Amino acid sequence: MAGLRLSSYLTGTWLITLITIANACSMAWFGYDQGVFSGVLISADFKKHFPETSDSNISGITSSCFSLGAFFGAIVAFTLGDKMGRKKTVALGLLCNTIGAILQVVSWELPQMIVGRIVNGFGMGLTSSTCPVYQAECSSPRARGKLVVVGSLSNTAAFCLANWMNYGLYFQGEALQWRFPLGFQLIFPVVVAAALLVIPESPRWLLLKDRHEEALQVLAQLEGKGSGIDDHEVTAQYLCIQSALEVERKDRAPTMDVLLCRDKTQNLRRLLLSCGTQFMQQFSGVNALGYYLPTLLQDSVGLPEQESRLLTAVNGTIYLFAAFCCLAIIDQFGRRKLMLYGSMTMGACYLIAAICLKTGESDSSQKRLMGRVTTAMFFLYYFFYGTSFAKVPWVYNSEINSLGWRTRGAAAATATNWIGGFIVTQFTSVGVTNLHWRFYLIFAIIGWAFFPIVFLLYPETSRRTLEDMDEMFIQNPSVFVCGKPEMTQRERPETFAVAERRRIVENTELGREVMKGAAAVHHERVGGSA
Repeated sequence: MAGLRLSSYLTGTWLITLITIANACSMAWFGYDQGVFSGVLISADFKKHFPETSDSNISGITSSCFSLGAFFGAIVAFTLGDKMGRKKTVALGLLCNTIGAILQVVSWELPQMIVGRIVNGFGMGLTSSTCPVYQAECSSPRARGKLVVVGSLSNTAAFCLANWMNYGLYFQGEALQWRFPLGFQLIFPVVVAAALLVIPESPRWLLLKDRHEEALQVLAQLEGKGSGIDDHEVTAQYLCIQSALEVERKDRAPTMDVLLCRDKTQNLRRLLLSCGTQFMQQFSGVNALGYYLPTLLQDSVGLPEQESRLLTAVNGTIYLFAAFCCLAIIDQFGRRKLMLYGSMTMGACYLIAAICLKTGESDSSQKRLMGRVTTAMFFLYYFFYGTSFAKVPWVYNSEINSLGWRTRGAAAATATNWIGGFIVTQFTSVGVTNLHWRFYLIFAIIGWAFFPIVFLLYPETSRRTLEDMDEMFIQNPSVFVCGKPEMTQRERPETFAVAERRRIVENTELGREVMKGAAAVHHERVGGSA
């Protein structure tokens, strides 16, 4: 209740803004960590301190252990997230992040650096699993996609910042070139920790724990100044969430039935869909470029170090521009269309890059020209990725799961993201060394394979309430969604609005009793403090 009392003066837009800032800074730290280590790896002083990283396998594990730690962090969020709550999970992740970052900054031996990256990654697994869910549960349906993307946009902005910092510090010698970028990330926890002191817990998690009075007060705060717990909109939201939760509890299936997809709301199917978006994000090859782009530009394209760093920073800026574009279009086009478009365009970029590199290898006179075209394809890839799979999976997995499975579903999806990132990051250096241009052809084939998967299996989630998702899967039990407008159209189907009104009517008496009890407690507290 302490956080609730501190946030009592924050309502409506101001409260949503502060929640968004906390989410954005957490995700920014995530993006910064993804971008900063590519420059650290090629720093001369870093190589002098850690000569073992000259071996591609050691270099791979030094980069990818961050993702491995994040995978275990996401697993902990899966098992403990609903018990701890959104705020406490983020706070624990923040603590681990800080400890891990400090260990990296002061590292003098490679094992210490690896431990620091694992601990940092563990914290990142906790926060990256929880923050998008927290944001989604506090946002209205029409703004939810944009606000979750703001967090992912901050991720991209910090990634861009890290790349420009890597370029700027190229001209500095010795330890400053890599220790300063690693230490700079300690700015992020200051902002997040300050925000966590005043923002309330998610109203949906409070209802999950039967803390009705607190949930009503938070819903009233989110609705805006002047709204009370007996306000019509607050009551309607409360009844809709509570009715969906009651239906879920009443029809809760045994774990074995869930695993066999026998439960009415198809929780396993929804969890697999959310995991699938994160799998597709990672195996589109983004971390192959994210962690190793300067190295790839030097080894595959043949550019000098300074130019490689500069082009990596320029690429980060293009990626940031693409993220702003995604913010503008994600609710206009919906999640499904952006994934379909991303699949085709990303695959095409990797195919052209592979052909150009093959041409450059077979004809040395064309190597420089083909290298430039390959670099352009990497840039285009980041634009197409930034407007599709960079952002959509984080929104999708915060929406698709039921209330009882939302934290676990998001954590499982994030764990998939991190273990996929670990695999791709670990084997990129070895893959480029051994397969050359064929390595990029793999991602072209994988990227195009995503198109039929999304077209056949993935429903649209934009412009639906979080409670609509249960209705969507109850009404459409088939795994195939193509040809079903209710599952694929961007606008909210009228049948979902009718079902929502029905749930509210069915739970009106329950709502009145809870509202009456909450109002009485509120009156007693106000009277007692007078």
